[in-house]
Amino acid sequence: MARSNLARLRRASGHTQESFLVDFAQWAQLIRANAAVSVRQLRRWEGEDPPLPHPGQQDVLEAMFGIPLAEMGFTVPEHRCHPVARLRHDGPVRRREFIADLGGLAAAAALPAPGPRTGMDQVRGLRGRIDGLYRLDHASGGLTARQQAHELLEQIGGRLTGSLCTERVAVQLHAMLGEIHCHLGWLCHDAGRDSEARSSVLEALAAARMTGDAQLEMRALSTLSLLAVDRHLPWEAASAVGAAQGLASRHAGPGVRLVLSLREARAALAAGDLTGSRRALSGSIALHDRADQEPDAPRWVRFAGPVEIDYATGTHYLQAGAPKAAVPFLRAAVDGLAAGYARNTALYRARLASVLLQAGEVEEACAQMATVVAKSDALTSARLSARLANFRQAAASIDTATARDTVALLESTAEAG
Repeated sequence: MARSNLARLRRASGHTQESFLVDFAQWAQLIRANAAVSVRQLRRWEGEDPPLPHPGQQDVLEAMFGIPLAEMGFTVPEHRCHPVARLRHDGPVRRREFIADLGGLAAAAALPAPGPRTGMDQVRGLRGRIDGLYRLDHASGGLTARQQAHELLEQIGGRLTGSLCTERVAVQLHAMLGEIHCHLGWLCHDAGRDSEARSSVLEALAAARMTGDAQLEMRALSTLSLLAVDRHLPWEAASAVGAAQGLASRHAGPGVRLVLSLREARAALAAGDLTGSRRALSGSIALHDRADQEPDAPRWVRFAGPVEIDYATGTHYLQAGAPKAAVPFLRAAVDGLAAGYARNTALYRARLASVLLQAGEVEEACAQMATVVAKSDALTSARLSARLANFRQAAASIDTATARDTVALLESTAEAG
């Protein structure tokens, strides 16, 4: 009687039967498989002459362990076999020698394939490191996060080319590559590396389309729109966000649509379209209440809320030539940021300081800028450095003791940096 290897694989991965069921359910949700399993069914799988899992269960098991179902000890019909790799031979082949060696090949096929494998544990560990990039970026700026992103790209690329995995796991790894490229695009943007930023986002866009990941595609297009604004290409900015909104109408909830409304407002401002900007901001306000109730919004849009709406509204008024009207919105944005967003707090406060200076509030502007300097010595951000330099240049033309002291502070900060 045949007996599966599933019990051995389960124990090797550190699972009891109960914890295996929990992990199975999490993987089914992760890969969107219509599959579940009970303790009774698991025991039957681990016994003699195990019944064949149905296709959805097969997808989950192969994603969890990183090997085809046949290597787990199940008898799998040919049409249900998922090979680890699809081989293509070019040039002449020796079919008679191949047929003569069929017995040896069949014996070899019964053994586990050599070499390292990538399965559940490895994918989960990589996912944890990707999530850490977000926290690192928000807390200290992009330099260290950028270095770690490159390391992760190398590691995941190495797993795709140097280890064995099922097709499901390979799709997960490709999606992770795309996500890191997208985040790297943002990190390079923050560092002032515009060409690298665009290249990384285009890599993410290609990965999204190759794996059919609509969420990643929308995120990449959203970032591409931001980059186009900074490159003074308003048509490209509007086109990218428009494409993302087309996808969002079919594949996204209110959280994603809120972020895209804010991108649309920014693209409209870049084109000098104040009416379009106001319309997009009104749409983001309407979406906010619905997004706030969304339990499973993608991680990349969870930052969006009143703070970003206030900041975008302040930017709208500033573009409209009304800095005094922009001040309360920018102040509310600074006050509303959570403690973990050190880099964004510094950027927003520096923008508030510059707008206060334009509005003639010199004392408060200098006080806000002094706070930026005091709290950002550990941050790495080219955008923040540019805002400090712009404020220093504007304040140098103001003949007050406070302005002179602040210019001196910024000069010494620039020299130390």
